[in-house]
Amino acid sequence: MYELVKITDSSFFIQSPAKIGVVLTGPGKVWLIDSGSDRDAGKKVRKILDENGWSLQAICNTHSHADHIGGNRYLQQQTGCPVYAPGIEACFTAYPVLEPSFLYGANPPAELRHKFLMAQGCDVTPLTADCLPEGLRMIPLPGHSWDMAGFQTADGVVYLADCLSSRETLDKYRITFLTDVQAYLDTLEAVQRLEARLFVPAHAEPAEDIAPLAQLNKRKVHETADAILQICAVPSSFETILRRLFDRYGLTMNFEQHALVGSTVRSYLTWLKAQGRLQASFQDNTLVWTA
Repeated sequence: MYELVKITDSSFFIQSPAKIGVVLTGPGKVWLIDSGSDRDAGKKVRKILDENGWSLQAICNTHSHADHIGGNRYLQQQTGCPVYAPGIEACFTAYPVLEPSFLYGANPPAELRHKFLMAQGCDVTPLTADCLPEGLRMIPLPGHSWDMAGFQTADGVVYLADCLSSRETLDKYRITFLTDVQAYLDTLEAVQRLEARLFVPAHAEPAEDIAPLAQLNKRKVHETADAILQICAVPSSFETILRRLFDRYGLTMNFEQHALVGSTVRSYLTWLKAQGRLQASFQDNTLVWTA
């Protein structure tokens, strides 16, 4: 873990729980794509850069989830590098308490205030195309997170952030985190049309052909939607829907899973309602959903 993998003479990634992109932008100069999960990850990244004689010029965060921004503060303090993040992700990266607050829907309890959901904040600059060095292009990938972005290098390597989950992850967790289901499906369609020398998803193996994995992720979205519709054949409250999904997939409820899966299920409910496949009504002062 935390091993540097060379793709081309100027494009690399660091093998870690969420792959970190490393792009050479000039002699001895690199930009990072994400920074790892915490301070310790930042230290390991810094060690790799030092061993190769590379100077860190900037960090581009694909999105604001803690496993992608956790090394920001350490690396910024050590090197003075700027940190960039796209759109609303910049706000969440600068003020990480927004993430567990968004998931919980209010001031989050202590059970959600840990490094896996709430990184340390840092100074952040909103990412635009003008910020990027020559040859590095930003690719919008919304859906998993609000304004998530990937990056394409001049030599044809595409870093895909979290827009794809591996088959193993899908089989284990069954319901992957989404903020906007329609945006995510649109992203999967766009990703299938991309051409690259190599695709590097953060949580799946690099691949020259990414379309089969994109199609698998798309099928899983529709399977989850169908499961919700089956449950809602009988008018059901959110908590009933969530419990029955956990029972169906053999998942175990705790604060973190209630927040993560619960937020995702609410995103599905919003999408299915917008499609006219679910109706929402209030019965006995309870919001219920009906297919």
